[in-house]
Amino acid sequence: MKAKNLLSLTIALLMFPQLAQTLYSPALGDIGRAFAVAPERAGQALSVYFLAFAFGVVVWGRLSDRWGRRPAMLFGLSIYACASVLALNAATFNGLLLAQACAAFGAAVGSVVAQTVLRDRFHGAALAQVFSLMGIALAASPAIGLFSGASLVEYAGYRGVLCALLLLALLLWTWCWWALPETRPASLPMASLGETLGLMLKDIGVWRSVGLVAAFNIALFSYYSVGPFIFAQQGLSSAEFGYSGVLLALGSGLGAWLNKALLKRAMDSDQLVFVAAVMAVVGSLLVLALQHSGWLVWPMLLVVLAFGMAIPNVLGAALVDYRDRLGTAAALFGLLYYLVIGAGLTLVTWSQNLGWSLLACGLSALWLATPRVFRS
Repeated sequence: MKAKNLLSLTIALLMFPQLAQTLYSPALGDIGRAFAVAPERAGQALSVYFLAFAFGVVVWGRLSDRWGRRPAMLFGLSIYACASVLALNAATFNGLLLAQACAAFGAAVGSVVAQTVLRDRFHGAALAQVFSLMGIALAASPAIGLFSGASLVEYAGYRGVLCALLLLALLLWTWCWWALPETRPASLPMASLGETLGLMLKDIGVWRSVGLVAAFNIALFSYYSVGPFIFAQQGLSSAEFGYSGVLLALGSGLGAWLNKALLKRAMDSDQLVFVAAVMAVVGSLLVLALQHSGWLVWPMLLVVLAFGMAIPNVLGAALVDYRDRLGTAAALFGLLYYLVIGAGLTLVTWSQNLGWSLLACGLSALWLATPRVFRS
């Protein structure tokens, strides 16, 4: 398969989990009304999604080493499609949460296996450039998700969102059936899950990467979790919240593009992550000052720009020492950071305080990105 065609498919697969998350965000208010639950309870849909997603990456990453990348991908997308049908027929909020958890478990295949395919095919500087390209594509996901989700909710409620996600899963399954190659090395040994976990738990570089990925993602998804209710308090509609996603995606895309340009100029990845962390702190302080007005969208631009700069660098360098067990290592790496993201978002939905949540994430990222911390 040509590199451009493979990149197109993996971009779509990597965007899928994020689209699934952000499409759901504008529907939270409608879900709360439909099932008569409070905002804090409705917001649990995203927290449950991340926690189930964390366990999904372990299963699919492991199966991608055992079965191969292609069969794991097809099976995971099938589970997502079935879970979407269950969600459409859920009669209670708990039933919806259960279906959402199953969907998240299936969607995880798009993240961990697609990343593993890229790590199979690209290495070193080429891999960093590919992840930067992925970052630009992922920056568009929130805009597409929020705008599309808001439009669907306006016309068809949360069920419209579920129908769109079911159709998207079926389209991706068909594309993978026709075009996804098997990239797993023929001679790849089946690494021990326990041994790999032991190695990674003792690796400070892995923990640094886990913390950074989690901090920037919690900051980003805090807005999608709490934002709909802030907009509602200001008398703004879910459609207007969706439009804000377009503006934020431009910021994230600018960050990913800037990161790609600076990498070409041979700027160090650690320096880029550090600059991104500083930007996240500044943006979070401004959001804290403006979080009770619609103006908070503008300082959020700094936060999402930081996300776009940092994530490609962190992901590109995270597993360079685990090439002999990429699927298993990617699975465990994903488990660790999605567990942290899920726990963090649970606290965010409980507190319903966007500004302080962002500041905690920004300061955590800054501490982890400070080079002198890891020189000792």
